[in-house]
Amino acid sequence: MRNPITYFMEKKDLIFELTKRDMMLRYKGSYLGVLWSILNPLFMLVIYTYFFSFVLKSRWGQGGTSTLDFALVLFCGITTFNFFSEIITKAPSLIVSNVNYVKKVVFPLEILPVVSLCSAFVQFLISLVILFIGNVIINGHIAWTIVFLPLVLLPLVLLSLGFSWFLSSFGVFFRDIQHILIVLVQALMFLSPIFYPISIIPESLRPIYYINPIGYVVEDMRNILIWGNTPNWTWCILGTLIGLVIFLLGFIWFKKTKGAFADVL
Repeated sequence: MRNPITYFMEKKDLIFELTKRDMMLRYKGSYLGVLWSILNPLFMLVIYTYFFSFVLKSRWGQGGTSTLDFALVLFCGITTFNFFSEIITKAPSLIVSNVNYVKKVVFPLEILPVVSLCSAFVQFLISLVILFIGNVIINGHIAWTIVFLPLVLLPLVLLSLGFSWFLSSFGVFFRDIQHILIVLVQALMFLSPIFYPISIIPESLRPIYYINPIGYVVEDMRNILIWGNTPNWTWCILGTLIGLVIFLLGFIWFKKTKGAFADVL
């Protein structure tokens, strides 16, 4: 088994071209085209700010932040979770929707989940820029702890890519997994501290939230981007190790099962 990092570095040009094509196809036929990549998260932030700050006058937690900060907190959590959910929900259909790559061309199928991740990451970065602008407007600064962003995102990237290889392989043999996964991802969203802080969860139920890896990333993203706190270093180390194991196992599983794709499809 070759080093996966070296392997993908050799395919970087192909990954770049496929990512660019995926971004263009996402808004193909629309008048504004890729401009929607900016407008969608911008509209979402405006709606959150208006609805939660001026209509509901919501605050975060019992002590609470300002109502405007609540919109940023919510937007940060949803943006982070959407990055993960977009990769995971697309995974089961990656191979099925690219049958030509399987049957007609000698093509490195294992890069398709990487392309999906890169495409989702571009949209994620655009949303982050809008979050930064909103933070400057509301709070007047960008926290210096933004330098920890790569460390906070690394576990999520490794987990997302590893699961994507598993799911894209399973999706070839079990078509129902796509529908099951949509329900599971929606449940995971409400089991993650996106719309509420963990502090309001009863003590008896908190262990459920502590075993949710997405919850740690969402919390750390808020810490470093909005509140200026350092991340949870224990999770950064442990999450990276867990993510690396899933990354390698997913890659190995995909390499071993892709030979049977053509027979099924």
